[in-house]
Amino acid sequence: MAEQEVEEQGEVREREQLDPEREARRRLALAQIRQYPDPVLRMRANEIESFDDDLRRLVERMTTLMQEARGVGLAGTQVGTLQRLFVFQPTEEDEPRAVVNPVLVSASEVTLSETEGCLSLQGVTIPVERPVKVTVEGKDETGADIRIELEEHAARVAQHELDHLDGILILDRTTPEARREALGILRPEPALGIS
Repeated sequence: MAEQEVEEQGEVREREQLDPEREARRRLALAQIRQYPDPVLRMRANEIESFDDDLRRLVERMTTLMQEARGVGLAGTQVGTLQRLFVFQPTEEDEPRAVVNPVLVSASEVTLSETEGCLSLQGVTIPVERPVKVTVEGKDETGADIRIELEEHAARVAQHELDHLDGILILDRTTPEARREALGILRPEPALGIS
């Protein structure tokens, strides 16, 4: 999930001016993240069975990419691996965490529509309605069981990343009008060279 301009409710982080070096790192990180319409973004990720050094290296790589791309979440499918894993940073104060084989075990009936962006859908921000509280269970990168209760923005980020692991994009969760506008940004009409 991508950081966005701060909104009135203060739910999303404020975008700061990036110095040239940080902007270069951001662009390099984004170049390593799969972009729409890459077919892997529509694929369902597989359960992870081995909690080994390869997995820990993948978590480290994904965390670095997420941070350098100025995101708050990143799923395995976004880096081209069909493994059920996402990394996220619930708040600026929190350390990034990995959730392996995540399962949404409960969600509040109360929902809220908020604007979301995505590191795989550059330039697109659209409204998405989601439960405001969720509980996610899974494992950390060492294989230890974890259970996380999340609210508001952190719950939204986790749900966004869980969707990625099932091949679902924010385009699938928005209004028809917002979807049309987003697709216009992602797939602009070809310019006809008429002289």
